[in-house]
Amino acid sequence: MKTRVYGKFTIILLIVGFMIAIQYNSVKKPDNRDTRDIWTIRQELSTERELHSQLLTRIRAQDQTLLSYQNAQDESPSVALNETIHSLKKRLGLTELTGPGIELTIEPSLEGEILGEEVTAISPDLLTQLLNEINRFSGNHVEIDGKRVIYSSAIRDINGKTTVNALPIQLPPFTIKVVTASFEEAERLHSHLESSLIADDFFVDNLTLTIGDPKQVLTIAPYTQRINTHYLKELTEED
Repeated sequence: MKTRVYGKFTIILLIVGFMIAIQYNSVKKPDNRDTRDIWTIRQELSTERELHSQLLTRIRAQDQTLLSYQNAQDESPSVALNETIHSLKKRLGLTELTGPGIELTIEPSLEGEILGEEVTAISPDLLTQLLNEINRFSGNHVEIDGKRVIYSSAIRDINGKTTVNALPIQLPPFTIKVVTASFEEAERLHSHLESSLIADDFFVDNLTLTIGDPKQVLTIAPYTQRINTHYLKELTEED
C-alpha cells in the first residue's frame, strides 16, 4: 500500500518538476520582442504619417485638377485644353516657377582656403546625395546652378566635369534653389537638412554647405533644353 502511495507521490513530483522546468525555461528565454526604444518608434510613426499626409495631398490635388478640367471643358474645350497644357508644362518644369522655398549655397571650405588647397568641383556622387535628401519630400522643384532639374535630368561626370542635363556645373561657389509646395514644407525641408549629416559629407570634400532660411518667395528658371520624345508615340482616336 505504501509503495503505491510513494509511487503516485513520485509521479506527482515529477509532473510538478517538469512544469517548473518549463516555466523556468520560458522566463529564461523570452520570445523575441521589439526592442526598439519609444523614440525610434515615434520617429517611424511620424515618417509614416508624413507619407500618408503627402499621399492625401496629392490625391486632393489630382481631384481638384480633374474637377477644374471637367468644369472648364463644359464651358469651353479650348480653355480646358490650354489649362491642361499649362499644367503639364508646369509639372514637367518647362515654365518659370515662383513660390516659397530655400536656397543652398555651396562654397569652398574656409580650412581649405587657409591651407591654400585648390578649389575642386563638387563630385556627382555628393551632388546626387544632396538631391536625394531634398527629394525625401515630394513636390519640390530644384534648380542647380541655374539648371532646372526635371524627371529626366542626370548628374554625371563628363570629361572630368560634373554636369546636370549634360551642362557643366561651375566651380564653387554656386547656389541650389528649391521651391516647395508651401512655406510650411520649406520649413520642414530646412529642418531636415539641418538635422541630417549631409553638411559633414561636404566638409570631407573641403566644401561648405550653407542652408538658407525659408523664404516666402523664390523663383527658379524653366528647363529650356529639348526633351527627348524618341520613345513616345501620338495616340489616335482608334487607340
